[in-house]
Amino acid sequence: MNDFQTTFCPVPDEQQPLNEYSQLKESWFFSWGTSEMLIYIRKVAWIWLWATLIVTPIAWASFPLDRYPTKLVLSASLGGMFLLGLVLVRLYLGWRYIRDRLHTENLFYEESGWYDGQIWRKPASVLQRDRLIVSYEIAPILQRILQTSLIVLAIAAACLTALFLL
Repeated sequence: MNDFQTTFCPVPDEQQPLNEYSQLKESWFFSWGTSEMLIYIRKVAWIWLWATLIVTPIAWASFPLDRYPTKLVLSASLGGMFLLGLVLVRLYLGWRYIRDRLHTENLFYEESGWYDGQIWRKPASVLQRDRLIVSYEIAPILQRILQTSLIVLAIAAACLTALFLL
């Protein structure tokens, strides 16, 4: 019997970081970070496309198609990138929360409600396991989301610059 099975953990099952990680990994939205690169890019592109379609009428009010077609496309794209940025921030924060819960040595949990929080100090073996999960599984996901966010930010900056120059 290994040390992981014999270690007593007072944290309720639904608040244990490893279980939270499993739930996040299996959820519809947050599983995007774990998918293959082509699928991930396709999902990000779909979010941007739909967000752009949603904000196009707002951009059209400022830049009518018959007078400012380029400005309309650029402003609608910027609006879509803004909404995509919000989605990426939510994705990042969810994974970051789990990373922090796994990485921390002292784990805060609630026994039955907000009024009776406790702190459990993870044994060395559990802490080592959790930090390996962070290093090999969660860190690459966060890196991917950050890289995507930087690319979106760079494209948005280019669109904004072009919009101001027109």
